[in-house]
Amino acid sequence: MGLTRNRRKKEPEIVIARDTESSSSEEEDDYPLSESEKEDEEVKIELEKSKAKGKAPITVKLKKVCKVCKQPGHEAGFKGATYIDCPMKPCFLCKMPGHTTMSCPHRVVTDQGILPTSHRNTKNPIDFVFMRQLQPRIPPIKPPYVIPDQVHCAVIRYHSRRVTCLEFHPTRNNILLSGDKKGQIGVWDFAKVYEKSVYGDIHSVQVNNMRFSPTNDDMVYSASSDGKVGYTDLETGTSSTLLNLNPNGWQGPTTWNMLYGLDINSDKGLVLAADNFGLLHMIDHRSNNVTGEPILIHKKGSKVVGLDCNPVHPELLLSCGNDHFARIWDMRKLQPGESLNDLAHKRVVNSAYFSPSSGTKILTTSQDNRIRVWDSIFGDLDSPSREIVHSHDFNRHLTPFKAEWDPKDASESLIVVGRYISENYNGAALHPIDFIDSSNGQLVAEVMDPNITTITPVNKLHPRDDVLASGSSRSLFIWRPQEKAEMVEEKEKKIVICYGDSNKKGKKQKRGSDDEDEDDDMFSSKGKNIKAKAKTTKSTRKTKA
Repeated sequence: MGLTRNRRKKEPEIVIARDTESSSSEEEDDYPLSESEKEDEEVKIELEKSKAKGKAPITVKLKKVCKVCKQPGHEAGFKGATYIDCPMKPCFLCKMPGHTTMSCPHRVVTDQGILPTSHRNTKNPIDFVFMRQLQPRIPPIKPPYVIPDQVHCAVIRYHSRRVTCLEFHPTRNNILLSGDKKGQIGVWDFAKVYEKSVYGDIHSVQVNNMRFSPTNDDMVYSASSDGKVGYTDLETGTSSTLLNLNPNGWQGPTTWNMLYGLDINSDKGLVLAADNFGLLHMIDHRSNNVTGEPILIHKKGSKVVGLDCNPVHPELLLSCGNDHFARIWDMRKLQPGESLNDLAHKRVVNSAYFSPSSGTKILTTSQDNRIRVWDSIFGDLDSPSREIVHSHDFNRHLTPFKAEWDPKDASESLIVVGRYISENYNGAALHPIDFIDSSNGQLVAEVMDPNITTITPVNKLHPRDDVLASGSSRSLFIWRPQEKAEMVEEKEKKIVICYGDSNKKGKKQKRGSDDEDEDDDMFSSKGKNIKAKAKTTKSTRKTKA
């Protein structure tokens, strides 16, 4: 290295801005940065070109930059359970300036997570009819909530890619259906735990929604990003394609059709499916043939990610999409631009549902970290009755979070939704599943398991039993109330770990790593000893005085 001092001054330098998202785990452990580290931190790597004499070494300087604003001098993101805010951006939770995520009032005090709005037009005659005729269906006194707060059984690495949707069987209480990012559909009997099947030849890519046939409990409809509506026999795994929007195969991203929203209108005998161009497609489920022409129900070129038919008024259809709107339609006169109401949101709407019993309430989940509730579809819909601040905006490859009603709750107030921002529980960064009272925004319970360290965006409450099904990464979990779980404490909790030997039917699947799912994988080595490990489920409940 015998270089003179003048020679060193002429060494070439290459400056590379490095996004902290791609930094190694050892570098991420440097949080929080000291004052000296907040200055331009440089990692110098000296490389010598071949062994040629007289060649000066090249000094490569890597500058750490914020992964949020891409500016040097600071870093942002998660350090364990702590979220470090970017000083150039507002609070990551409530999206308001003036404070950080850790000190956000909607996070420190859960009761402040609600933003009530005044109910206008109280003298509207329609409101009067609602109060006199429909409101009595909802019990004035809420029964005590029953919260499934303990993992009863699980299948680890059940799917080869992350879980995207869940559906309980309409008549058999112990059958759970699950769809994944690779297009597989799983059928799991969680009462027997080991009885499970994965059908891999139904779709080629992500399953976005599933619905059971109203006339045959063994048949299920599925909508996928391959542009197909599948109709599958769960006993044999045989499937037929009822709708194919890409008959000529891949012709480029501008013409590729993907199906997202899916629901069934039993009264009209229609299977409804919506695509990524804002169109609604209809299939007669009695003949399984496409009927009518596609109808534009959202902005042209926008995804329609959710469809929900009203359980009491079958002529009403609720849709939502990434054009920042949820829309109410009259099925008797479906025409572009003729929606009954347009519910505006600030960002993409992940889901929109009518209340399961009366059908008079609306629940939406938006990427602006807001859960919105409308108490009456017959009243003023210009603004929601309540906005609940909740952490479900994400910047990873995750299945979108969706707040869903508890179908067993007669008061139509309890909802369940996964949480994105992790919490520090005895040194472990866990992502709880939240149970929220939508009538007042109060956090009823947050349930978690110390063995589940990944994010749980997909959650489904059983329509008849006190059971919660969760999809976290590639795994499925069944939760039951702790009191009921103690009744079967003598039996060993069954946790099945799949290593590619599950009963997969149809096309043979290859186990491979998915770059988009590596971030939220789990149970690597610790999961192998999970049966021998004593499990304790932590649950925090808050009850009204």
